Amino acid sequence: MAIEQNSVVSMHYELKDVQNGEVLDSNLGSAPLEFILGKGHIISGLESEIAKLAQGENAEITVAAADAYGEYDAEAVQTLPKEQFAGIELFEGMTLYGQGEHGQTVQVTVKGFNDESVDVDFNHPLAGKDLLFAISISQVREATADELASGVVGGSAEGGCCGGTGGCGSHTHSHEEDECCGSHGKDHGGSCCGSH
Repeated sequence: MAIEQNSVVSMHYELKDVQNGEVLDSNLGSAPLEFILGKGHIISGLESEIAKLAQGENAEITVAAADAYGEYDAEAVQTLPKEQFAGIELFEGMTLYGQGEHGQTVQVTVKGFNDESVDVDFNHPLAGKDLLFAISISQVREATADELASGVVGGSAEGGCCGGTGGCGSHTHSHEEDECCGSHGKDHGGSCCGSH
């Protein structure tokens, strides 16, 4: 029996890069990820496949880059004056957060730098990657009225998105709490839980 829209889903997962098998993220051995199905909290390609499952089911789901964090966009790499990074000890591969033109949080990766400029990549770290999720649906329940109104498990927008659990395809190597479920979007914004 398929999971109904607006249900609260609790799951454990391990995320791998399809191409090389590298484990990119996992919540095995910790609290399950909780989200409301149909609210865009997780990447669309994963959400549509989870909707076909039921409580207690396990599955391996491959999500193409286009349905995950998008194809890699070479035009999303920009060169900025180094003075914009004053006071920051730069190194290649580091993740930085700033504010976009519409007030949204923007995540960038430092690709390289010299004395005058810094090359930054606005692509999500998982852009261009086909992803393999090994998931286990531990619980499905009806969302409360508060949860449906707020769009957040637990019914309150406080305490982090997805119930504060983090994960689900996010690139958590930076250990940023606000990066749950792999925020992404066409405007390179950092909207919560992968919504766009």
